[in-house]
Amino acid sequence: MKLLHIDSSILGDNSASRQLSGEVVKAWQAADTSAVVTYRDLAADAISHFSSTTLVAAGTTAELRNAAQQHEAELSASTLAEFLAADAVVIAAPMYNFTIPTQLKAWIDRIAVAGQTFRYTEAGPEGLCGGKKVVIVSTSGGMHVGQATGVAHEDYLKVLFGFLGITDIEFVRAHGLAYGDEVRTKAMSDAHTQISEQLFAAA
Repeated sequence: MKLLHIDSSILGDNSASRQLSGEVVKAWQAADTSAVVTYRDLAADAISHFSSTTLVAAGTTAELRNAAQQHEAELSASTLAEFLAADAVVIAAPMYNFTIPTQLKAWIDRIAVAGQTFRYTEAGPEGLCGGKKVVIVSTSGGMHVGQATGVAHEDYLKVLFGFLGITDIEFVRAHGLAYGDEVRTKAMSDAHTQISEQLFAAA
């Protein structure tokens, strides 16, 4: 089983999402000793944002690409290949200003590729990534689940991965982290419990 682990927080060792996503991966490896993990840190090794160079590179044959276009083409290809090869994906998705980090959006723009992860048909769009499992570690300073302020965070990710055909999506949440020590401690404790006692209960 191939597991892709994505971190996106800019907070380094102070990141709650990094701590929890690491715990999810360790619990997964304990539940499935065959799991092979590929790790991508989008903050430390940022993927450049989608641009005209990216589009031109995709439409230019390899022998005609300049150095910048070749870099973009290789980056897109390697990022997409990692995602396609994965049986499961663990994504740390902190909320920044009511949405996901731009680093994570840049990664999404490299994996949402027509003809590769979805396609358009006469009956409408069709996701091509069914069968993958996605665990999203969702962290935020406030409380946004079910609120308008959460639409561009968890709701967006559910729509995006659903569009790619992925329906097995689970959230590990630690919210209200800026509401004081007591709320933060409980949120993290609840997330730890979910990971250790519930996430792989059926494994």
